[in-house]
Amino acid sequence: MLYMNAPKKNNRKLIVTMALPYANSSLHLGHILEAVQTDIWVRYQNQNNNECLYFCADDTHGTPVMLKAKELNVTPQELIKKVQKDHQDTYKLYNINFTNFHSTHSDENKSISEDIYKSALHNDLISKESINQLFDTKEEMFLSDRFIKGTCPKCGAQDQYGDGCGACNAVYSVEDLINPTSTISGTTPIIKETEHIFFDLPKKRDSLDRFLQNTILQEPIVNKLKEWLNDDLKKWDISRDAPYFGFEIPGEKNKYFYVWLDAPIGYIASAKNWANKNNISIETLWGKESEYEIHHFIGKDISYFHGLFWPALLDSSNYKLPTGIHVHGFLTLNGEKMSKSKGTGIMAKEFAEICDPETLRYYFASKLNNKVEDLDLNLDDYVQKINSDLVGKYLNIASRSSSFIKKNNNKLIDEVDSSLLDKIISNKERILNYFESREFSKAVKLIMEMADETNKYINENTPWKKELNESVEISSIALNAFYYLSIYLKPIIPNITKAAFDFLNTEKNSFDDIGKKLNKDINNYKPILSRLDKIELPKEEKMEDQNIININQFADIDLRVAKIIEASNVEGADKLLKLKLSVGDLGNRQVFAGIKSAYDPSDLNGKLVILVSNLAPRQMKFGLSEGMVLASSDDKGGIYLISPDSGAEEGQRVK
Repeated sequence: MLYMNAPKKNNRKLIVTMALPYANSSLHLGHILEAVQTDIWVRYQNQNNNECLYFCADDTHGTPVMLKAKELNVTPQELIKKVQKDHQDTYKLYNINFTNFHSTHSDENKSISEDIYKSALHNDLISKESINQLFDTKEEMFLSDRFIKGTCPKCGAQDQYGDGCGACNAVYSVEDLINPTSTISGTTPIIKETEHIFFDLPKKRDSLDRFLQNTILQEPIVNKLKEWLNDDLKKWDISRDAPYFGFEIPGEKNKYFYVWLDAPIGYIASAKNWANKNNISIETLWGKESEYEIHHFIGKDISYFHGLFWPALLDSSNYKLPTGIHVHGFLTLNGEKMSKSKGTGIMAKEFAEICDPETLRYYFASKLNNKVEDLDLNLDDYVQKINSDLVGKYLNIASRSSSFIKKNNNKLIDEVDSSLLDKIISNKERILNYFESREFSKAVKLIMEMADETNKYINENTPWKKELNESVEISSIALNAFYYLSIYLKPIIPNITKAAFDFLNTEKNSFDDIGKKLNKDINNYKPILSRLDKIELPKEEKMEDQNIININQFADIDLRVAKIIEASNVEGADKLLKLKLSVGDLGNRQVFAGIKSAYDPSDLNGKLVILVSNLAPRQMKFGLSEGMVLASSDDKGGIYLISPDSGAEEGQRVK
């Protein structure tokens, strides 16, 4: 077990991955937490003049994808293609800068999975055994562990999956689960015999023990993995019966690779896909003798697979084992487990429509460390931290200093030596150490302390009371301090700091540029970030009594005919159009509607729609939304605005 200390530089070569998002639904903020943590570390490495490649892919195989596709009446291939675009668009909103984003349903992944399997077969690590498995008689299919729930045989916790307990983290055989139920049909499954293929994990016990001693891992994770290694290491079932969406096992009929075999291989497949495009061999990147360090960022719930199964597979093949596995906890919202129906959860795209995603990157960074701890997104704390730190401290330096420089034709003075700058420069190694060890919260704390000292310097030297030449000198020192702080913050908030560097008229923003002086000429300052207002998350209403409402409840809804007098795209919004509506005597209203995929703004002008006029206004990052226009949708994603018949007039109440 190793730990990171001082940052190693001198042209390190690194490959970094994060856990693959599953391809049956959109991304939630928990996905973004991991992506941001990983992205910050990758950006830090590259900014520190190392070569750091960031690979990811969609995890596409398994029963859930198959069932979801069936539900939507599409093929699994059609589903995963649509979901992949959705995932990539979402990650882009949060400025996640992948070197390559691929899919586990790919030629590269199929080829590598088969090669690794054949290597394991050659090394006498593969065997066949007849096992008893739970079978859903209604759906006529064997049930994977994730489609069985029951009572944990170790701690007695109810509603646990067939392969492991979320309450006590025990791993067990599905046969040991108490009172099992099929989550697909709700019926009690029967036990049925079938032949499966197993990877002999116990044969890799010694090599896994060496791996745990020689890789970068947090101590609690190592201790847990050693418990499994010493007490409960069994052969690993790597096959699944048809029907199943995945890769067929070579030489077998109606047997497919278990998703947890080919999913992590997706890391290598994504790297190979990129390597092929750049005329690089995968052996150079991931071969046993590769110069590249391999680092995985994952959640604590999949440490078992990454800490034992994955290195055992790699060790049986010609691929390099991980240099480090960096494990984080879960994300909670306002102290509660995320649940959209309870108003304590929200999808990542929806959140990006409410708040600038850069601010969420900063908030996560301000709370992230290298421990296996859950992180709470407290919305009141979020607003306070962004307004205090980014607006009130960091950007305040630029806004208050720029006015004095503007009076000097936007020219700084040449000599800007000061104890303030010396101190900020002297903290460079501490900042780099914090980034390297993933102690982002400590880095943020120190950076904000330096921002405080810079604002204190301005306050004590009162440039507003000085002659122009002296106020320019004070402001020049403050803006050089702002420059260094921007370099420190660049891995965390790349878009905001880009705007800062544009204002400062510089492209020099690596860590090597800490201590260098700004160019004499800068640009006019333009506001970069506005203060946040209280955040109100949209809630899904739970209706009782089979969604039945009474006449009085219906009468409370004020539906009005409205005319679209102007429709326009919303910069930075993936789904929204901005509508200006005329509502008769109620005047004009501004509404943001999620109809961009179905309508071109130029086609909407003059169109009559139905407006919920007495819906409480909702403050979004794009502006105030004053109501809701009614639309219907279908299972294929089609959106259809509800319009009154011709003759209806704007402002009329719908009765």
